[in-house]
Amino acid sequence: MRCTLLLKYFLPDEHVKSILDISPEHLKSKGIKGIITDLDNTLVEWDRPNATPQLIKWFENMKKHSILVTIVSNNRENRVKAFSDPLSIPFIFQARKPMGHAFRKAISQMKLQKEETVVIGDQLLTDVLGGNRSGFHTILVVPVAQTDGFATRINRFVERRILNWFRKKGMIQWED
Repeated sequence: MRCTLLLKYFLPDEHVKSILDISPEHLKSKGIKGIITDLDNTLVEWDRPNATPQLIKWFENMKKHSILVTIVSNNRENRVKAFSDPLSIPFIFQARKPMGHAFRKAISQMKLQKEETVVIGDQLLTDVLGGNRSGFHTILVVPVAQTDGFATRINRFVERRILNWFRKKGMIQWED
């Protein structure tokens, strides 16, 4: 029973194939005014330095609908800054997700409450766990790339086991 309760911290509130599938209208219908999003394999491939044209359009659409975005990444400053600065998007680097400090810092900077903010990411063990533990609505996206750095490959192995358990229990219906 205790294990089941702990595993629910890894269960996202929503799941989408791509961040591009998340519309401002959908977020606003849930009272969302801000997004905390991961960078690598959520927005772009972990080795892509810049945003794609489709992603730039997505950011512009969020801004047009007054939805604030902050990138929260465990990556180093130079990686996150090089991606975020050309888009004028605030960011937090070396976030130490799933710890909650960076999530709290992001909502403080956006001047929002956690009930008005969604956490979006591609990893259960960092983004979803961190967002759920901190009381945010969470959205899991399918990773943009099928390749990962070494530490993330270990996380993916654990994630597959957790997702299979959720699937067997009927708690999720989507495929990897």
